[in-house]
Amino acid sequence: MLKILKYSFYDLIRSRWSYVYFLFYLALGFVLLFLNNDVSKAVITLMNVIIVLIPLIGTIFGVMYYYNSREFTELLLAQPIKRSSIFMGQYFGVAGSLTLSLVLGLGIPFVLYGLLRSNAIFDFSLLLVTGAFLTFIFVGLSFVIAISNENKIKGFGYAVLLWLFLAVVYDGLFLMSLIVFEEYPLDTFSLVATALNPIDLSRILILLKLDISALLGYTGAIFKKFFGTDLGFLISIAILLLWTILPILGLRYKAGKKDF
Repeated sequence: MLKILKYSFYDLIRSRWSYVYFLFYLALGFVLLFLNNDVSKAVITLMNVIIVLIPLIGTIFGVMYYYNSREFTELLLAQPIKRSSIFMGQYFGVAGSLTLSLVLGLGIPFVLYGLLRSNAIFDFSLLLVTGAFLTFIFVGLSFVIAISNENKIKGFGYAVLLWLFLAVVYDGLFLMSLIVFEEYPLDTFSLVATALNPIDLSRILILLKLDISALLGYTGAIFKKFFGTDLGFLISIAILLLWTILPILGLRYKAGKKDF
């Protein structure tokens, strides 16, 4: 698995799209720091961009890599190599290269601007950690979708629909539910609904650590009461870790059952 991971990683690192992804975050970091002139404000602005963008990029990259490397994958399957090793290596190679581009692209401008001497270093670190989680989660989900669909168009369509649902539609349904059932106690429902969406969970975690949960109103008070505690923070990280593990298990299962 390590050899396949290394090949996939270096293959993507040499890809021009990895450079574009890296340069985009590099330019974004410098521009936000130039416009805000404050690390804390730049982190807040950055959160609004990457919480939605990272899942989209991870989804598209995962699907593209699976379909583009299909012939190479079939060649590997003809060798005495475990299926799980092949697909796990490819998955970690894609997710690892995207995470590295994210960390370096955003880390360089912020470190040069004086992040290490700023009080916002923990907030920025949390932003990168949640970004890494979202990358691994959505690359895994995209691999599961791609391996379940022979047709490229269907695979791309389902993957984009999944991102659209979790990034946009889910929030709308969540808010509508809060409005329709506002007469009932919705504390537990709000917490569970947030945990079922990794994008929302990541956003809430960062907002709470930035001490701007008041912008969320009543639900913000609920989230702060639970996620704002040390136990709530650990539970949130555990949920994100579970969100990361489930697609990996799904990929292993699909790879074992699929007839190539």
